[in-house]
Amino acid sequence: MSAQPVKRSEGRSVVAVAAYRAGEALKDDRRGTVADYSRRRGVVHAEIVVPEGCAEWLGDRETLWNHVEAIEQRRDAQLAREINIALPHELTKEERLDLVRAFVREQFVAEGMVVDFAIHAPVPEKGDDPRNFHAHVLLSMRQATPLGLRRVKTREWNSDSMLIKWREAWASHQNKALRERGLIARVDHRTLAVQKASALSHGDRVHALTLERVPEVHVGPKVRKAVRQRPPASKDKVKGPVRRRPTGRKTRRVVRYTEFDEGSRSEFNTARLRANAGRFAMKAAKIQAHLAKFKTRQAHYVARIRESELVEQAREDRATAWERTLHARKRAAQIQWLISELDRLFFELLHLRENQLVRLTVWSNRFGYWRQDLPYLHVWGRARPR
Repeated sequence: MSAQPVKRSEGRSVVAVAAYRAGEALKDDRRGTVADYSRRRGVVHAEIVVPEGCAEWLGDRETLWNHVEAIEQRRDAQLAREINIALPHELTKEERLDLVRAFVREQFVAEGMVVDFAIHAPVPEKGDDPRNFHAHVLLSMRQATPLGLRRVKTREWNSDSMLIKWREAWASHQNKALRERGLIARVDHRTLAVQKASALSHGDRVHALTLERVPEVHVGPKVRKAVRQRPPASKDKVKGPVRRRPTGRKTRRVVRYTEFDEGSRSEFNTARLRANAGRFAMKAAKIQAHLAKFKTRQAHYVARIRESELVEQAREDRATAWERTLHARKRAAQIQWLISELDRLFFELLHLRENQLVRLTVWSNRFGYWRQDLPYLHVWGRARPR
C-alpha cells in the first residue's frame, strides 16, 4: 500500500488521472480537452462512494473532479490523494470487490472523504504478472457536505500517523478475508526488521531467521518502459557554481555518478534477489550440517538404550534398565525435538530460496539482463539449470 498526492505542480490533471484509472472518457473543463481512456484494458470495476447526506452530484466522476479542479486556485495545489493497494490474488473477483468496498467505507468514507476507486486486473498480453490484482483509490482532500466540498482542507489526513493507521487496517482487512476463505496466506504491513523483532520476542526463532532478507524496491511502469527502450547508463556531471582557484583557473564540482551509482531499480532488485538467494542457501547448508551431527548423536544414544535393554533383559530386570538409560532417553528426546525444528527451518529456507530464484529469473527475463552465475546453486547435491 502506497499513498501520494496528485499535484498540479507536476503538470497533472485530476480529471485525467480519474479517467485513466476508471478507463473512461472525461472532459477536462479547465484545460478544454477530453481525457479518453475508454479503450484501456484491465479495468474490472470502477465506483464512487460518497458519505451519507452529501450532495448527490459528488457521485458523478466528471462533475466531481472538475469541481476539484475549479476550487483549487494555486498553481502548486494538491488536487487529490491517490492510494495504490495490492489485492490478494487468492480471492475471487467478487471477494476482492467486497474487500475494497468494506475498507474504503470504514477508513475513508466514514471520515467524510469522497472515494473514487477502480480495480485493475493483470493483462497477460502486456506481460503483466498474473497475480497483479490491485486497486487505485482517489480521495478528496476536503470533506463532503450537502453543498459540495468544504472550502478548507482537512490537514489531519496528511499526517504520517494516519497513513500508518490505514496500512494497519488494510492488512487486517486482507487477513480477515483470507482467514474466512480458509487460506493460510497472511499479510503484514510492518517492515522485515520489526517482524523479526516481534518473532524473537515471541520465541519463534525459526520464523525470525526466515525474515533475514533484504527487501526489494518498487519498480513502476515508467521505469519498466524506460529500461525496455534504452537501458540507463550513468554519466559524470559538472554541477555547482564556478570557483576561481589560487592559480586563476576556473573550475566546477564534478559529481562522479559512475563510481557510486548502483544502476536502475530493476538491476538493484536483481542484485538483492541474488544476495537473498545466496544468504538462504548458506543458512540451509549450515542447518543441513547441524542435522547430520544431531542425527549421528541421536543414533549413539539410541544404541546405548538398546544395549542396556538387552543386557537387563538377560537378567530379567527391566526397571534397572530404565533407570540406567534415563539420561540417554532424555537426551534422545531433546535431540529429536531439535531435529524436528531444524527440519522445519531447513524446508522453510528451501522454499524461500526457490522463491527468490524464481523472482530473479522473472526479473532477468523481463528486462533482458543476462543472468549471472548464482552462488550456491549446487547445494544439497543437485544443480539448478542456468
